[in-house]
Amino acid sequence: MLTVGDKFPEINVKGVVSSDMKTAFKDFTPATDKGKWKVVFFWPKDFTFVCPTEIAAFGKLNADFNDRDAVVYGVSTDSEFVHLAWRQSHDDLKQLPFPMLADIKRELSTACGILDKNAGVCLRATFIVDPEGIIRHASVNDLSVGRNPQEVLRTLDALQTDELCPCNWKKGEDVIKVAA
Repeated sequence: MLTVGDKFPEINVKGVVSSDMKTAFKDFTPATDKGKWKVVFFWPKDFTFVCPTEIAAFGKLNADFNDRDAVVYGVSTDSEFVHLAWRQSHDDLKQLPFPMLADIKRELSTACGILDKNAGVCLRATFIVDPEGIIRHASVNDLSVGRNPQEVLRTLDALQTDELCPCNWKKGEDVIKVAA
């Protein structure tokens, strides 16, 4: 699995950006959102049970991520058509404010090293990528355990300070200052 300090792979996939078939699909390339912080999180499969709870929770925080000049991308190996059908049929996903990326060739998930060896689907991996494309945070959960998007936001806040941040630090609190 890629880790902190590694270059995040280039994104070159189709994504779903709305529930309306006429405007649903968009291409995502290395030029998309260039120069922004990126939060890229992967889930195993559409139409499952834990995944929509995480996706909806990231959606509720999307404005907070945008306030920090960060874009959120959700990714699975399902196709853009499956993503669209799921968005259209699941109340918590209909108005999702960030794209659902379709890594159907498994190129992005393979490059990240986050495919489950037995199931062949994405593990619940999360990456925070700085504007230069360098991974600054990487985590992965077992398939059965959802992650905490609020903690991802807290981690982004800490990374953006470029300071030493103590355990449980929150935006606006004092950072650690080392005497010179």
